[in-house]
Amino acid sequence: MPRSFRLIVPLLVPLLVASPATAQMMKSPDAAPEKTAPQSKGQVQLSFAPVVKRAAPSVVNVYASHVDTRGQSRSAMDEFMRRFFGENGGGRGRGGAPGERAQKSLGSGVIVDESGLVITNNHVIENMNEVRVALADRREFEATIVLRDPRTDLAVVKIKNPAGGLIPMAFGDSESLEVGDFVMAIGNPFGVGQTVTQGIVSALARTQVGSSDYQFFIQTDAAINPGNSGGALVDLQGQLVGINTAIYSQSGGSHGIGFAIPASMVRAVVETAKGGATAVRRPWLGARVQSVTPDIAESMGLDHPTGVLVASLQPKSPAEEAGLKRGDLILTVDGKIVDDPEAFGYRFALKGLTGQTKFGILRGTGRTTVPVKLGPAPETRPRDTLKVRTRSPFLGATLVNTSPAVAEELQADFPAEGVAVSAVDEGSVAARAGLQKGDMIVAINGAPIATTKDLERVTRNSLSMWEVSINRGGEVLTSVFGG
Repeated sequence: MPRSFRLIVPLLVPLLVASPATAQMMKSPDAAPEKTAPQSKGQVQLSFAPVVKRAAPSVVNVYASHVDTRGQSRSAMDEFMRRFFGENGGGRGRGGAPGERAQKSLGSGVIVDESGLVITNNHVIENMNEVRVALADRREFEATIVLRDPRTDLAVVKIKNPAGGLIPMAFGDSESLEVGDFVMAIGNPFGVGQTVTQGIVSALARTQVGSSDYQFFIQTDAAINPGNSGGALVDLQGQLVGINTAIYSQSGGSHGIGFAIPASMVRAVVETAKGGATAVRRPWLGARVQSVTPDIAESMGLDHPTGVLVASLQPKSPAEEAGLKRGDLILTVDGKIVDDPEAFGYRFALKGLTGQTKFGILRGTGRTTVPVKLGPAPETRPRDTLKVRTRSPFLGATLVNTSPAVAEELQADFPAEGVAVSAVDEGSVAARAGLQKGDMIVAINGAPIATTKDLERVTRNSLSMWEVSINRGGEVLTSVFGG
C-alpha cells in the first residue's frame, strides 16, 4: 500500500493536569518529579480543561494570501493555459478581476514572545505576501513575515502593532518526552473553529516522513487534520513540545498518525528571529555521511545497525581539521545516539555556530571521542548573483557561484563544478525547461560554465539551439532546447 503524507494546519495547545504529580509540576516548573500513573478512578476522571483554558490565549489562527495581478496582455502560452485550464489552475476566484490570481492558506500558530512573534509552518505562508493573525479572543491583526526556514518547515511572523495582552507559550523539553506520554493538540481543523484533541506520544525520532530536510519528528495519535498546521503539541505542564506539521493519510483526514517538529528545533528558529536574522544559519561539518546497513554493521562488529558512516570529507573543513577519516562510524553527538543520517543532521544542526561539539566514533575496533569545531559554512568566493532576463532556457532562474555556504543552503555536494541554481520563478521559461533549485549548470553548448559571468556571457545573445548539461544529485543530465 503506498504511503502518503500531507501537510496540515493545527493550532497551539497546552495540556492538562491529570494527577497530583502533575499538579506538583505546575507549582514548581523547575522541578522534575518522577512520572506516575493515575492511582485511582478519580484521578483518571480528572479533566484537561484547566490547562486548555490557560493555553488558549497563546493559540492563533494564521490567514495568508497572495494576490498576483497580471497585465491584460498575454503570451500565446498564457492564453492556451487560460482557455483550457482556467485562471490559477481551476477558474477565477469569486470576486476576482480578469488577470488577477489569488491564493489563500489557512493555518495555525503559537505566540512565542510578548512582542508579537508567532511561530507557524513555512508551508502555511509559502509564496504568500499578506498575513493576518486572529487571536482566541477574536481580535485580528496584520502580520509581517520575519523569517522563513523551508528546511525545517518553520516560519516566524510578527503581529503589527499588538494592543497588548499577548500571552506567549512557554517552551517545554521535547528531549525528555517518552513514548506513552500524554499530549494535546489545539487547532482549527477544516476551519470549523478552535478544537482540542488529546492523545499520547506514539513514537519519537521519526525520520522517514519527508516533509522537511531536518526529520526527527514526534509522532502522536492526537487527532490532527488539515487546518492544524503550525499549531502546538503540548505536554501535561502546559508547555510547547512540538509544532504540528504533517499527517499520514490516504484520505486527507486523521488516521491517528500525526507528526510534530520538536520544540528544541522550534526554539532555535525562534531565537534566530529574536536576534534579528532573516535566515537560519547552521554549523558546517564538511563531510558526507551515509546509513549503516546490516551488512556494514556486522562487518564492524556491531550487533545492530546504528550511527552514520563518514563517506567523504571536504578539504579544510571542520571534519577534516578534527581528524575524522573516511570509514569512521559516528555513533553519538554530545552523547546523543544517532541512528541514521537524518538523526545525525538534526542533532548537529542544533549545536549552534560557536564552540565545539563532540562525536563519539568507532574507528576499526576502537572507540574514541573527537572534538569538532562549530561554525558556519564559508563563502569562499562571491556569489555574484545572476538573474537571467534574456531569452534562453534560464529565463526566470537565479544563479550563483558555488561555495561551501551555497552548497550547504542548497543541500548540494561541494566541491562541485558549475553554477548553482538558487531559485526558479514559478511558471517561468526556466521552470518549464525543468530547471530545479540545487541544479549545477556545468556546460552550455559544450562550453564549460565555471562562474555566473560565464553563463551571462553565453546567454547574452539569442541562439536557435541550446544544449545544457546539468549536474543534479551527482548525475550529469544533458538536454537540448530550441531558441
